[in-house]
Formats: sequence, structure tokens, C-alpha cells
Amino acid sequence: MGLIRHIVCAMSGGVDSSVTALLLKRREGYSVTGVFMKNWDSLDESGVCSAEKDCEDAYRVCQTLDIPFHQVSYVKEYWLEVFSNVLKEYEKGRTPNPDILCNKHIKFNHFHKYAVNTLAVRLYRGADLLKDQTFFLSQISQDALRQTLFPLAGLTKEFVKKIAAEAGFHHVLKKKESMGICFIGERNFENFILEYLEPKPGNLVSIEDGAIMGTHKGWFTVTLGQRAKIGGQRDAWFVVDKDIVTGDVFVAPTTNHPSLFRDTIQTDRFHWLTVDPPLELARTQMLDCHFRFIHQMPPVPCTVTLNMDGSVWISLSQPVRALTPGQFAVLYKGDECLGSGKIIQLGPSEFTLQKGRERLVAGAQHKEESTPEPAS
Repeated sequence: MGLIRHIVCAMSGGVDSSVTALLLKRREGYSVTGVFMKNWDSLDESGVCSAEKDCEDAYRVCQTLDIPFHQVSYVKEYWLEVFSNVLKEYEKGRTPNPDILCNKHIKFNHFHKYAVNTLAVRLYRGADLLKDQTFFLSQISQDALRQTLFPLAGLTKEFVKKIAAEAGFHHVLKKKESMGICFIGERNFENFILEYLEPKPGNLVSIEDGAIMGTHKGWFTVTLGQRAKIGGQRDAWFVVDKDIVTGDVFVAPTTNHPSLFRDTIQTDRFHWLTVDPPLELARTQMLDCHFRFIHQMPPVPCTVTLNMDGSVWISLSQPVRALTPGQFAVLYKGDECLGSGKIIQLGPSEFTLQKGRERLVAGAQHKEESTPEPAS
């Protein structure tokens, strides 16, 4: 679906604005919110506040259309910027036009700012899920989203190629798709990074028994989950953790070693694409949604807990392999991308917890064996 354009429809409670909202609701790719402006709050000559009835009528239309409804008050602004001017003009013997002033100052100034800055544009996954880019767009600003179009969002890659062929763009159809680091491309990562960072050699250490299995040129040349370069071993070993203080990189003997799996994550201050957290999360401090930290990985059900500093804890429904600090935790609710936060901390693996339990048991047994018998 890509970017869903969010339209704010000013609802007066009359037939024109009601049909306008209906027609907008029918437009594909648009999300509509109805807003009633209260600009005058005194009673009319018959003692009735017509604004209340108009607001109720507008609300009923939004209910019928199943679109969100909001009310905003510009009573003070209308008085100061429109009606006061009208009174002054009458005092001078002129006949003012309050409708023009209302459009200038209220509808297309205050209300326009409200519509643009208060109601957020949302980002949805594209039609081609394999090429969907919302994962990589999860840190952009709401201001940028409001001014961005994604014309290919509703198209599959094959259909895009078909359009290109029909347009005669055969030279670009032959090009290999860009991969690797943004604007840098595919490189031998270790050689590339060592051109810019000084080598910091250290040991490759077995996570199981502490044995030194080999050496590395710097902890920054490896990432969690990748195969470790260890000579003389019949089976492959894999990176499971790093200690940047000692320089040790810990490795395990199987690709699915339990030390590689975690089910809790903490991020830094989470970036919500709509600026504010979802209402459910803000209200209850918890939200059920889906998580991924790698593009195209199957989304994993999770529960998000909001912290006071804006960071979040993410509890996964199942342990995930090679969760990596520095990567981004991207959240989805259905097809909507909610935003992302950088992973700064991982919960313990089941392997670590088990080792801890074994140490506690061993410590308790040792204490029991070393405790002298009481004197008789």
C-alpha cells in the first residue's frame, strides 16, 4: 500500500461537507478524518447554541462513514482575528465580509496548521512484500513523510519492469539491483572497515569452556551470528557475543547454539513515525504488534512496553537468532510500519540463564559440603 495520504475534512454538519467526506472515503489510498471547528459559542436569538447541533450532526456522519472524528475550538481566535475586525469595520461605516476573513485567518491558517501538524501521515507496506521498503524508512520524520510520494507502492517489481520495457528503458533493465552499504555498494567488509579503523586484535573464545579458538583483527570486523574464521576446525563456529573492553569475541560450535537466541530487547528512544506512540501504548504502557530487525525476516509477534525516557522493551513471542545491538528494531501493526528504535541492550539467552543456574547449584552444593558438622 505504501504511503496512505491522510486527508482532514472540515465537517460543518451540513450536506456539502458530509458528501465531501463520503467521496474522499471512497478514494483508494486515502485515509480520512473528520474535524468539526467550533468558532462561536454563544446562544442565538432563540436561545439555542447551533454549534452543538452541528457538531452532533457531523459526528453522526463520521460514525456512518466509520472515520475518526475530532473537534477543535477556535472561539478565541475567531473573536480576535475575525469578529473584532468586523465590529471595527461597522463602526467606520463600512460593510465587511467576515467569510473572507474567516477563510484567511481560521480555516486556512489555524485549521490548516492543525491538519498538517496534528494529524499524522502513516506508512504502510507496499504491494510487493519482497521489495517493501518500510523497514528502511522507519526512521524518517513525519515532516518528510507528509511531503513524500511513493508512486511504486502499489506495484510489484515485475510490473515495474514491464512498464520500463514498454518505455524502452532496456539499458536499466539489464542492471543488477544495488545491494550492500548505501552509496558504497558491496565490499569485502573486513578489508573495507580496516581501511578506516585501526586493527585491534583479540581472541576468539569458546562460549562453552573459555578455550581460545583463534584470533581476530578487531571486534568491529565481525557481527553476531556470522561464521567465525577459525582454522583447523572440522565444523564451523559462529560469533555469539563480544566484549569490547577485553577485545574477546565469543564463539559457539553450531549455527543454532542456544547462546545465539534472545527474546527480549531494549531500544534507545523509539522513533514513532506518527511522532506520538499509538494510543493503546500511551494509555496502557503496553502494545501487541510485530517485530523485525532484518529486512524481509518473517515478522515476530511481540509485546512492547514503553519506558519513561521514551525507550521501549520488546518481549518476543519466541527467541530470535543473532539479535544485534546497533541494528534497528522495527515494529508493525498489521501493514502499518510504526517506526523503529536502535537496539542497545539484549536480555540474557537461555544458555546464559542455564549457566547461571548451574553455578548457583554448584555454589550451594560446595557451601553445604564445606559447612562443618555442629559439635555434639
